Amino acid sequence: MWRLLGQLNKNLLLAIPAMMVAGFVFGLATEPAFLKSLILPFTFLMVYPMMVTLKIREIFSTGDMRAQGLALLINFAIIPFIALGLGIVLLGDHPYLLLGLLLAALVPTSGMTISWTGFAKGNLAAAVKMTVFGLILGSLVTPLYLNLLLGARVPLDLGLVFRQIALVVFLPMAAGYVTQQFLLRRYGRDGFAQLSPRFPPLSTLGVLGIVFIAMALKAQGLAADPQQLLRLIFPLILLYASNYFISTIVGRLLLPRGDAIALVYGTVMRNLSIALAIAMTAFGAAGSDAALIIALAFIIQVQSAAWYVRFTDRIFGSAATPCPHKVIHDSTST
Repeated sequence: MWRLLGQLNKNLLLAIPAMMVAGFVFGLATEPAFLKSLILPFTFLMVYPMMVTLKIREIFSTGDMRAQGLALLINFAIIPFIALGLGIVLLGDHPYLLLGLLLAALVPTSGMTISWTGFAKGNLAAAVKMTVFGLILGSLVTPLYLNLLLGARVPLDLGLVFRQIALVVFLPMAAGYVTQQFLLRRYGRDGFAQLSPRFPPLSTLGVLGIVFIAMALKAQGLAADPQQLLRLIFPLILLYASNYFISTIVGRLLLPRGDAIALVYGTVMRNLSIALAIAMTAFGAAGSDAALIIALAFIIQVQSAAWYVRFTDRIFGSAATPCPHKVIHDSTST
């Protein structure tokens, strides 16, 4: 089982589209409404393993505060408003599709933020902090952003949204931390180091389960209007392209290589599983429209992250040879 999960984790480029197709076929062949009861368990499965393996001490380390500040600025002062603008222009007559696009832009960072930063040889400690800060702050401000930006377009029960976020974010975070402390006390650091690699693949299982459910619930609507997919993908491509462009330029101009790479993945990688869970549990049947655009974002996010790794050295220089702006930055900071 662990070997299979590991293979899925290494092949998300294929696994997510395959799961979307499987969910689509399942939704056409059956009545998939019963799958809604599995949304919370799968979302818990996505967040919980990340917290079990998280090195809490790294969160409080210093040395990358500029990168952390820039990540918060991009994640909460820029990207949500780009998403809102794109949604109004391209999806304005469908408020729940606009809701989905905004949700995809409001909850930054996922476990893959750390993974992709590692693949690109970026600053892992900075990526860990961005992941935790982004997840906690994004969860707290998402209901407020939704109320401020979409309150006039979409009926919003603010209390319900906060309760759902507590269930899908803070409960698994707490459970993961308790599990980590239990394993450390029982097996020690060496034993925990041997056990911890088993947890991250479980996050992949949670992501794939959520994608399957979202596609299954929307399958019949997509079959009736297949052109809807093309309409939804276009604003998503523009949103991710804008995010990559802004984060890359800011990283090159203001940060050393490792921090710049962490900044890109700490802003572009969105916690789409949590966004899906919020859409499908806090907005009733209409939330399935929002869930569809979030499910499609999975494909663009994973595919684009993999391609960006291939061009990282061209953009920021190789890990062994820092790009020129890093030298300039280092010399001016002394």
